[in-house]
Amino acid sequence: MRVALLSDCYPPRLGGIETQVRDLGRQLAAAGHEVHVYTATVGSDGRRGRVDELDEGVYVHRQTVWTPFGVPVNPLAPKALRRELGGFDVAHLHLGVVSPFAYGLTGLALDLGLPTVLTWHCVLGDASRIAYGVAGPIARWAERGARLTAVSRMAATRVAAVAGGADVGVLPNGIDPDRWRASTLADGRTASDAVHLVSAIRLAPRKRVPALIRMLRAVRARVPASIPLRASIFGDGQAMPLARRLIGDDAWIELAGRVPRERLVQEYAAADLYLSPARLEAFGIAALEARTAGLPVVALASSGTADFVRDGREGLLATDDDGLITAMTRLVTDDVLRQRIAKHNRDHVPDQSWPQVVRMVEREYAAAQGGSGGGGG
Repeated sequence: MRVALLSDCYPPRLGGIETQVRDLGRQLAAAGHEVHVYTATVGSDGRRGRVDELDEGVYVHRQTVWTPFGVPVNPLAPKALRRELGGFDVAHLHLGVVSPFAYGLTGLALDLGLPTVLTWHCVLGDASRIAYGVAGPIARWAERGARLTAVSRMAATRVAAVAGGADVGVLPNGIDPDRWRASTLADGRTASDAVHLVSAIRLAPRKRVPALIRMLRAVRARVPASIPLRASIFGDGQAMPLARRLIGDDAWIELAGRVPRERLVQEYAAADLYLSPARLEAFGIAALEARTAGLPVVALASSGTADFVRDGREGLLATDDDGLITAMTRLVTDDVLRQRIAKHNRDHVPDQSWPQVVRMVEREYAAAQGGSGGGGG
């Protein structure tokens, strides 16, 4: 198929949507499809206007204009791309809470009669659901034949609430398991080794960094002093100064900053468990990476992480922060449970591996070409 992936955001910007759209394009190209990415994100050279690139078999077309702070917005894109998009077999749009570039091109794709798939990588909160409910664009897109999907069951439920009764399927994010499956050091632990808790998050308000630090301190207070602990928080962002102040003199909690993927693989190999504190987590790719590396994951059952973490199998799920503290304390103090879950995670490849995700995407494209509205599953 000749596939158009349309996304406001794309590398060199950093983030979940950016990485997933890039990797999906590469995977589809490797599967034999002709893939073109259209984005409003400026390239690393800073050039504006139309810039065409080739990235590992994927044709990347940057359709950009000057905006304050480089925000990926281009209201001229639908007019500029009208003739070009008509030559594709399917249009796959990737959306966040605010995605003006993709929203504008959704209308264009449907006007052109293109088979159209929409995937939300976000959690539509109360304010956005009210706005969508009043304006009704999602319901109208579904009525016109667009296939609606989201990256997890939780995120799909939020989209369905404003979709006018249309079905919303799940197209999860993908992962290359081989990149994360390193030999773990946990089985060789001695009694003097500290139990190592890790989290990899963007230090932004919605990721709940203060809550994460409070929970780590609460675990330290509940765990017997005879059990040494250390914690590492990987990532960077605007909340870094706040995080430093909150940690203060607690030397056992490390702010490790943003590190390359290869370094993170090695850190996970020497760690013991992973904490995902976010409530509004549409998917949780960092938690999936940690689970694939073998770490038991502690997360909220109401988040998208529950799509690949079953309570007692791949980790422990909780309903609130106190439950997260209790789950972490349990894993820290119960070596047998922690090692059993770690072995299960090392031995079982997650369903969200790229070969399986690509097959799901291809089925969604085929359904869109067949003209059946609503999302698959």
